Amino acid sequence: MDFLTDWLTNWLKELLIGGIMGNLEGLTDYVNAQVGEIAVQVGTTPAAWNAGVFSLIRQLSETVILPIAGLVLTFVATYELIQMLLEKNNMHEFDVANIYKWMFKTACAILILSNTFNIVMAVFDVSQSVITQAGGLIQGSTDITPDMMAELETTLEGMDLGPLLGLWLQSSIIGVTMWALGIVIFVLVYGRMLEIYLLTSLAPIPMATLAHREVGQTGQNYLRSLFAVGFQGMLILVCVAIYAVLVQGIVTSGDPIGAIWGIVGYTVLLCFMLFKTGGIAQRIFGAH
Repeated sequence: MDFLTDWLTNWLKELLIGGIMGNLEGLTDYVNAQVGEIAVQVGTTPAAWNAGVFSLIRQLSETVILPIAGLVLTFVATYELIQMLLEKNNMHEFDVANIYKWMFKTACAILILSNTFNIVMAVFDVSQSVITQAGGLIQGSTDITPDMMAELETTLEGMDLGPLLGLWLQSSIIGVTMWALGIVIFVLVYGRMLEIYLLTSLAPIPMATLAHREVGQTGQNYLRSLFAVGFQGMLILVCVAIYAVLVQGIVTSGDPIGAIWGIVGYTVLLCFMLFKTGGIAQRIFGAH
């Protein structure tokens, strides 16, 4: 009878250990896959992310918004000319050089406005280049080696049936949290790209104000916002990479229970920090 009990116990232990290892191996594979996927998604330019949406946004910007921006630029340039003429004692101290300065500034403003879309895309090309380079470095540092998992399996083999059952249940719960993490990452990554498209669609209007000394802050803040959204992808990538490295450390720490709940804690922390990346990027670039 004892032989049968021992055999059944060992069989259940092997079954539970196999289930736990399967859950954790799937977890680490998922983490590495997420790092690679995010590196691709956040490092993709608006033109490459979805050609159809990009074409639609470009048409709206150039055919609907650009004429409105032209009116804004006309008003701004005319208002500045009137101010320039009146501030010198109602034209009694008129300087012809100021007219040339105004003409040069207006010509530059027209040139900027006519190339607004190219300027905006250049901002995202810069951020995409940085993110792509960082993604290659970060992804290579999150691999879980077979030796690490073998060490954890050895630890599990020395545990009793009861704790193993609890660990199996907890490791299954981790799978649910990983799916939740995937949804959060999906919302953030795709939401960020939609925000980029929305910012791009209205780009000509704030860019039309850049040349004016009083309302130029609107255009400057818009450019800061572009850089903030572009480099938010870098912050997202860094957050997920830090998470992957932390998970790698606790999975191989020799404490299975601590590893399970450590992963849960780090997952919640990651979701929290991902939502804060937008605000952090705006503070870095001074956008508001």
